[in-house]
Amino acid sequence: MADVPEPDTERPVPLRSSDISPELFAALAADPLAAQLGIRLEQVSPGYARASMTVGPAHLNAVGTAHGGATMALLDVVHAAVSNSHGTVAVAQDVHTEFLAPGRPGDVLTAVGTEVHRSARTAVYRIEATSADGRLVATALARVFRLGTPWAVEEEVVAMVAPPPVPPTLQISTVEHPPPSPGEGTNPAGATPAPNELR
Repeated sequence: MADVPEPDTERPVPLRSSDISPELFAALAADPLAAQLGIRLEQVSPGYARASMTVGPAHLNAVGTAHGGATMALLDVVHAAVSNSHGTVAVAQDVHTEFLAPGRPGDVLTAVGTEVHRSARTAVYRIEATSADGRLVATALARVFRLGTPWAVEEEVVAMVAPPPVPPTLQISTVEHPPPSPGEGTNPAGATPAPNELR
């Protein structure tokens, strides 16, 4: 297992010379979904990654807390960064997540991923998301398959610009569906034919 650095307490965190290359950091940070959700990759070192997200209106579920999908996306961004932090392409095989406390509107959730085990072909990572007041919101144990292919980061990747984040006031409107027409069953074409009529 690689040595895992202690996380810095100040944010934002500039990329340090002891971290991964600026090209690889830029490639890992150029995640369009992360940009849409306002997830910011803050630090990546070999075997370590950290990102944060402020819970806004677009991140909420029907009961007014952080949607599990948004929280899971934060964990997954960190999973992708930490598992690729050695410069070898890694793809997710499994992520087991436990949701422990609700993320609340306005919470800044910070997810930290650390390497638990790494071999030539697989690796396991623990990722934890906490709120600024110290609540452990979610934890995940994640496994990847390491392809053995080095990251081919080119200068164009550094220049990639992710789409702007979704404004926090974005509201999804409901779609009106016409009521179902009367008839048997749910088949819009009418009654379901008998098995001997199917040919």
